[in-house]
Amino acid sequence: MDLNVEQVSSIYVIPPILGSFILVSLALISILRGRKNPTNILFAGLCFLGAMVNANVALVSILPDKSMALTIDRSFYLFIVFSVPLFIQFVHAFLGIYGRKWLVYGAYLFSLVILFFTPTDLFISGIQKYHFGTIAKAGPVFYIFSAMACIAVFYCLFVLFSGMRSAKDNQHKNRIKYILGGMGISALLIALNILTVCGINIYPMGNFSFVPAIFLAFGVLKYDLLDIGTVIRRGTIYFILTGILTVLYILIIYLFNTLFMGVGYDKSLVLPFVLAVLIVLLFNPLREKVQVSIDNLFFRGKYDYQRVLKEISGEMASLLKFDQIKNLILQSISTALKVTHIDLLIYDDDRKCFLKYSEREGHLNGTEQSILDRNHPIVAFLEKMKRPWSRSTVERQSYQQDEKDQINFLFDKLDASLIVPMISKTALIGMIAIGQKKSGALFVHEDLDLLMTVANQSVTAVENAKAYEEIEKLNRDLERKVEERTRDLRRALKEKERTQKQLIQSESLAAIGQLVAGTAHELNNPLASASSFIQSTVETVGEWDVKSGDKDEVLSDLAFSLKELKRAADIVRSLLDLSRQTQDYVESVDINAVIDDALRVLYNQYKYLNIEIEKQYDEILPVVEGNFANLGQVCINVIKNAIESLPDGSGKITLSTRYKKDTHSVLIECRDTGGGIHNGHLKNIFKPFFTTKPVGKGTGLGLYISHEIVRRHGGNIYVKSEEGIGTIFSIELPCRREE
Repeated sequence: MDLNVEQVSSIYVIPPILGSFILVSLALISILRGRKNPTNILFAGLCFLGAMVNANVALVSILPDKSMALTIDRSFYLFIVFSVPLFIQFVHAFLGIYGRKWLVYGAYLFSLVILFFTPTDLFISGIQKYHFGTIAKAGPVFYIFSAMACIAVFYCLFVLFSGMRSAKDNQHKNRIKYILGGMGISALLIALNILTVCGINIYPMGNFSFVPAIFLAFGVLKYDLLDIGTVIRRGTIYFILTGILTVLYILIIYLFNTLFMGVGYDKSLVLPFVLAVLIVLLFNPLREKVQVSIDNLFFRGKYDYQRVLKEISGEMASLLKFDQIKNLILQSISTALKVTHIDLLIYDDDRKCFLKYSEREGHLNGTEQSILDRNHPIVAFLEKMKRPWSRSTVERQSYQQDEKDQINFLFDKLDASLIVPMISKTALIGMIAIGQKKSGALFVHEDLDLLMTVANQSVTAVENAKAYEEIEKLNRDLERKVEERTRDLRRALKEKERTQKQLIQSESLAAIGQLVAGTAHELNNPLASASSFIQSTVETVGEWDVKSGDKDEVLSDLAFSLKELKRAADIVRSLLDLSRQTQDYVESVDINAVIDDALRVLYNQYKYLNIEIEKQYDEILPVVEGNFANLGQVCINVIKNAIESLPDGSGKITLSTRYKKDTHSVLIECRDTGGGIHNGHLKNIFKPFFTTKPVGKGTGLGLYISHEIVRRHGGNIYVKSEEGIGTIFSIELPCRREE
């Protein structure tokens, strides 16, 4: 059976209702979920006006009361007349055109003039019927409005097309493409409704505006054309498409119900029941297929990006070198997003600027280039916004033009489509500049999520790498300083050795010099005696006739002279032995002879004192490898201290030597019955320049030098003392000295 006029009208109102639903959804998304900037507000206003045009067409077609339909039509046009200046203003704002405000003001003035005619027959004169339904009939003023609307639409299409042609990057070019293909074509189709209103028998082309509206919705939701950001969520997209399906189901039910009523089945419940069951059975499978299609269309790269993030996170956590982290960031983003190039800008605290590292066409460029400092306006913007920036984002910001020019120049210099911040707490430590996609496609929300996640992880990795490299630098500096200090210490030790040798030689010479006077006296006495007797013998021999008695006297005098001369020779030998300044430590030394020589040298200091010297020598004592003169100096210092410690110059000094078989060493002991050493001084007696003697009586070097000489011989020197009883110095020397 043929459909009646009401049924035909019901079918034809489906497209405008669908278009109205889509445009209202976009307007609500832009207002409720988007950022409150002028472009978004203008976009929402245009969507509402487009939805009103579609709703107006549908209402005029289905309302049975034509007088009411005419009133509603004129009421809608009270708002629709402002679509012309609003469209021009939106295009200017979207493209960043600020020098043509006069055109916008003129369009608003024109709309205000037309507004006075919209409630009259001069604008809409009535309602006219066509085979597809009813629609408003144009008045004289409507023709003027139509001409101006067509001019405005073609102007906006031309401006959008020119902007797309002159766009410098694919990101901006594709944004304009979706606005041109969605908003521009929708406006053109709605403007073509004028033909039907003006009396031409053609189905209103504006009813098909839902097609470019769907294209526009796709661009807004997938590519975030208007910087809506948070709206790109599954739930919002599912809601819109589920709503579209619901509208279609309602219309289908309405049409079927109308059809059954027309053929006489209005009282039968069978067919409506079958239709309801069929729709219920089809609704859920169709919804699931729609969700799968949405996932493939809008979120195709999400799960791939999750896998990429896991790989990047795992590898980045194991890296400590900045160069490795830098290369990982550049290569992983290039592989995941397939972009033409990537630049990584990292702030260098030493140079006070951002250094650039690049990856272009698969080749890493490790050369550091100073690109900008912290005074550049983009640094403050990124620290404030904490999100990726594109050229279009810059244009939509209400900043000074010179700042925008600097940022755009940076985009040109880096040939970047996006700049992603790397923020540590509140400070920007780096940026990731992304080139265009090789495919020419736009960056979607999943791309931005990937980039921000990688940037946030990179901040921690870069800071850890800097800390690690700083520690390595400190370690290198510390090692260098330790090496320098070691060299200095070696030099100091060598200098100490040299100084000690000089001190030993100086002290030895000083001790010998101090004893020269007494030695000279000891030499003078036997020499004088020998000289006197020899002189007397010479005179006797010269004056007397040699007789037997005289011969014995001469022989006795000569024997005494020889004895005195031998004593002088022994003193000279001891003096010479103890004064030798050789550093040869491998000669064989008889320790008993060393002590005897020391006593001969010191004899002049104790011969007039009431001192008893007791010798307890081991007669089979083995020789010691060492330096005779140096060991003699040790014995002189120890015995001299013992002599000086005896109160009133009276007491006993016991000198003993013995062999220690277990250690294959010789032990020398010097015991005295002096006043002893205070316990507080025992730990300091071997330190240089420490002395308890009055000023001018001692240098404090004797025992220190003795300690060093014994140490060089591989031996040890000990002291035990008890106040009021006496002191024991023990010297242990190995028979065979180890190098």
